[in-house]
Amino acid sequence: MNNQEIIKKMNKIFMEVLDLSALELKEETTASDIEEWDSLNNIQLIVAIETFFEIIFKSTEIENFKNIGEMVLSINAKLKAK
Repeated sequence: MNNQEIIKKMNKIFMEVLDLSALELKEETTASDIEEWDSLNNIQLIVAIETFFEIIFKSTEIENFKNIGEMVLSINAKLKAK
């Protein structure tokens, strides 16, 4: 799975968790770019992403994610390591 495919799948997850009818995630997207992406929703997003991709993030990884691109790189690495 390439990065763009992961972003597409994440976009669907974000729309569902954040209850948005439209959203276009990009690698540069951060929580400050999406009004509904607060600390509570961040937890729900992480759980939904972990469940969908069948991976687990370490807490230090989660704390260090600066944008969607960094999350995608981590997801991709975890998927390749399976």
